[in-house]
Amino acid sequence: VQLQASGGGLVQAGGSLRLSCAASGRSFSTYVMGWFRQAPGKEREFVAAISWSGDNTVYADSVKGRFTVSRDNAKNTLYLQMNSLKPEDTAVYYCAASTAQRIVVMVYMYTYWGQGTLVTVSS
Repeated sequence: VQLQASGGGLVQAGGSLRLSCAASGRSFSTYVMGWFRQAPGKEREFVAAISWSGDNTVYADSVKGRFTVSRDNAKNTLYLQMNSLKPEDTAVYYCAASTAQRIVVMVYMYTYWGQGTLVTVSS
């Protein structure tokens, strides 16, 4: 599966952005999907993940209550709605696909990665 993330940009603190990740190829609905981010000088970190059906989600503590992950399997698209953004949310955001049988949060469990989209939150 090939992934293409989009929707990043510059936003003021407290604002919102919606990221999208378009998947090409078959069987999008069979992948656990995740969002990760990487700030300058830091390691890539888990943000959110969603099960095949979309019924189950997991979030990093740092974004819980502010971010919402969702998917539309008919459109082969993953989303990340980001509200109440903070300057510390500034990073390149990546979408990724995993063949795991359940939701996973570790970077190495994801096989396919998008190219990343930059989110900058100004204070």
